[in-house]
Amino acid sequence: MMLRSCYRPLERCFGKLGSDALMWHMDLKPHSSGDFSIAVVQANSALEDQGQVISSPFATFVGVYDGHGGPEASRFVNSRLFPHLHKFVMEQGGLSPEVIKKAFDATEEEFLHLVKRSWTAKPQIASVGSCCLVGAITGDMLYVANLGDSRAVLGRKSEGRGGSGGDLEMKVVAERMSTDHNVAAEEVRKELVDLHPDDSHIVVYTRGVWRIKGIIQVSRSIGDVYLKKPEFSRDPLFQQFIAPVPLKRAVMTAEPSIRSRKLRQQDLFIIFASDGLWEQLSDQAAVEIVFKHPRAGIAKRLVRAALHEAAKKREMRYDDIKRIEKGIRRHFHDDITVIVIFLDHQQRSSRFNKLSSFDCTSAPVDIFSLNSVEAEDVLRSRG
Repeated sequence: MMLRSCYRPLERCFGKLGSDALMWHMDLKPHSSGDFSIAVVQANSALEDQGQVISSPFATFVGVYDGHGGPEASRFVNSRLFPHLHKFVMEQGGLSPEVIKKAFDATEEEFLHLVKRSWTAKPQIASVGSCCLVGAITGDMLYVANLGDSRAVLGRKSEGRGGSGGDLEMKVVAERMSTDHNVAAEEVRKELVDLHPDDSHIVVYTRGVWRIKGIIQVSRSIGDVYLKKPEFSRDPLFQQFIAPVPLKRAVMTAEPSIRSRKLRQQDLFIIFASDGLWEQLSDQAAVEIVFKHPRAGIAKRLVRAALHEAAKKREMRYDDIKRIEKGIRRHFHDDITVIVIFLDHQQRSSRFNKLSSFDCTSAPVDIFSLNSVEAEDVLRSRG
């Protein structure tokens, strides 16, 4: 029952398509302890990002799934991870880091089974994967779990003096709540080198960035089966579509980083976003935008700020980027999903009384696809 509403496309009716034909957004909607805002912009030919918010009288769950190699893995995670989480919460009697890890493990295992079932018809599905960022707020506890380089950043208020030692003024400070699993970070490269001392090419600098085996930047994901199970990469059927990768053992994992933290009065909001946002905006720049502007439409404002930055890097204007069609637009920026969760500490018990017991908001499977509902049906029939 908890997630049945996620399968309905009604939420798309509440979202909006604005002057940017590849952007969808929902300005503001209540959750169990505040409001939230969500926005998505598409750059790829098929949207590879997925995002969802599920709220009940007692908890709020947030998911941002940034796919790569195609949309199949992120769509799969979008439909399967929270049902697994709900099942384990019911079995274990509550939420915990162990319960969250079980849900990630079950989703990974189920996707592996999908790859095996689809092998003869579509072997290239073994090369599809997704980053996975999940947030859960229950009572005064926050849990954040992630694979890959989508990121959760909390904004908390802090008092500081104005210029020249002036009066105290309220400021906002960014606190990163997730760990980036990307080999752009030296510590991630070192972790891989330590795990693979007999492989001098485990991390290679190519095409301007560090990549695992010269292929992929993230070190943890759901999917990417051919980099976790060497037998798939060696299969001649797979090699008809993807160049073989000589592997002795798995070079990626689905082991999530999980952080739990008690929420405090000074905690104002949390930004959950795919790396398309963080490629353009620093953590501090993002929380300051949220802090200084009205709540309604704030996720859309963050996406637009990122797109303005992407345009500036190419000596263009955002209006120029808006005219570029999907697919080609990927040369200028990535798909971007942003969900901003506001924390209203005084209103936890009363915020949700106007909603049904469970409410699910999902961004469209594809911003401009008439077949998005059918795509969801296919994934459900496979599950």
